[in-house]
Amino acid sequence: MSEPTLPIDAVLFDLDGTLLDTAPDMGAALNALLQEEGQRALPAAVIRPHVSHGAKALVTLGFGVRDGDAGSEFERRRLRFLALYSDCLRSATAPFEGIEVVLAALESSGRPWGIVTNKPGWLTEPLLASLGLDRRAACVVSGDTLAERKPHPRPLLHAADVIGITPARCLYVGDAERDMQAAAAAGMRAVVARYGYLGPGDDFAAWPQYGAIDRPCDLLAYL
Repeated sequence: MSEPTLPIDAVLFDLDGTLLDTAPDMGAALNALLQEEGQRALPAAVIRPHVSHGAKALVTLGFGVRDGDAGSEFERRRLRFLALYSDCLRSATAPFEGIEVVLAALESSGRPWGIVTNKPGWLTEPLLASLGLDRRAACVVSGDTLAERKPHPRPLLHAADVIGITPARCLYVGDAERDMQAAAAAGMRAVVARYGYLGPGDDFAAWPQYGAIDRPCDLLAYL
């Protein structure tokens, strides 16, 4: 971990479960897929903890992993899920309450902020554009921007390079263990977004971290 006495000159955010509440739309896409295949829809509370882990995790949640599912049938369902999700990308998704206050505070203080997500760019870019966040973010690193994805540190290091701030002066906020691992490996301080999509089995206290927040506005105390 980097020295906590260094000032924080930039903040980087995970997307799903940290900056944006995408669970309603991702859950709707999964339930649409389940219903297409004659399966019963799942409650939102069951889906929510899995959203940060992406399409593969949601398809696995909905259909399980049986012999052969890792092959063509699983891939067919994954691609269909993504198609359904792209159709409802912005139906109910919105920034978490308090995020706008945090972004405004960063911008007024002259600190750049950016996004580092494992979500593919073809979904990330239109979603951010629909919310006007693409024009405000100093950088956006998607899951296919580089060959590596989190928990590899390279996406975070790339983001720091783009915004011109050394990693030790960047703070990364995320709601998954891979976020904390990537930040630690990149030499950044990391804060756990406990308001995000953590599940009952997530031992976030054991993750490498600089701190944890229960609401986005709690992040202001770190600035």
